[in-house]
Amino acid sequence: MVITLWILYKLVFQLVIPVYRSTKVMRQKFREMQQQMQDQMNQSNPTQTQDSSRQKPNPDASKGDYIEFEEIKE
Repeated sequence: MVITLWILYKLVFQLVIPVYRSTKVMRQKFREMQQQMQDQMNQSNPTQTQDSSRQKPNPDASKGDYIEFEEIKE
């Protein structure tokens, strides 16, 4: 019984808790990096984001690529 508790203690405090902490830190760093990238994109192209929101969608673009052809019989 004591050996089982000792093994469980070692497993929790040497594996589970460090993995949980490192995962938490990695998620936080990833969110910070995403926020920095978003800020850089907004700073470098402010006119592009404003212009793209003002443009009306082209109705012909939604039709897709259509090529009209005639069948040639020999």
